[in-house]
Amino acid sequence: MEPEDVMALVHPAIAVAVVFPIIGTVVNAAWQTRQRRLQVATGDKSKIPPTVGPEHLKLGRLLTGAIVGITLIALAYSIYFKSILEKNLWGKSPSQVVFIALMFAATIASLVFLYQARQRLWRGVFASLTGVGLVVLGFQDGVFRRDDEWLVSHFYYGIAAALLMVFSLAIAPEIYQDRSHGWRKIHTVLNCIALLLFLGQGVTGSRDLLEIPLSWQKEHVYQCDFKYKTCPKPAPKI
Repeated sequence: MEPEDVMALVHPAIAVAVVFPIIGTVVNAAWQTRQRRLQVATGDKSKIPPTVGPEHLKLGRLLTGAIVGITLIALAYSIYFKSILEKNLWGKSPSQVVFIALMFAATIASLVFLYQARQRLWRGVFASLTGVGLVVLGFQDGVFRRDDEWLVSHFYYGIAAALLMVFSLAIAPEIYQDRSHGWRKIHTVLNCIALLLFLGQGVTGSRDLLEIPLSWQKEHVYQCDFKYKTCPKPAPKI
């Protein structure tokens, strides 16, 4: 495998080894938190420890960083290898390369500031900046999006899930301050949607790995007609 092929495995490897285990732990903590809340509300003595709520919040904040981080890694790989190197973007448009680098830096900085922000206004500002950064980077040349099949696109599922995670992080303080539980209901619904997107990520990511050829195979594989599923016949052996 060439270095490009090895780097292509970083994103899925982190997803399998780090992100999906965190998702499972967060879902389990969320379920326990809800069960304890319902038991206490009915006057029953719950066997679930009261620490499960803060633990769920802590893991949720960690999950947001992991999701945004792995998304940026995937985008960086695609933009660097498929655009900057393959299409010689630095030689053709160095200003665009500088812009991309600044967007990566700004997106990371916005996420860091979002973690530190306490006031609602600033949480909204930094969450918006983080989301805009992800979207702008996602629509750079070199990123494989499946625009014609966006309903089953690994890219669109991933961006949508990352945006939902950023929004969940931004509204976390409101959930604990809202006595009407309106924000809690919004949080629950959106994160159920995010969970479905994560499941879709597992399926579409596996599919895309099957379809992406190794670097030395590209010139041969891309001669195939993907619409009619045919490939040129190999030259006869002499």
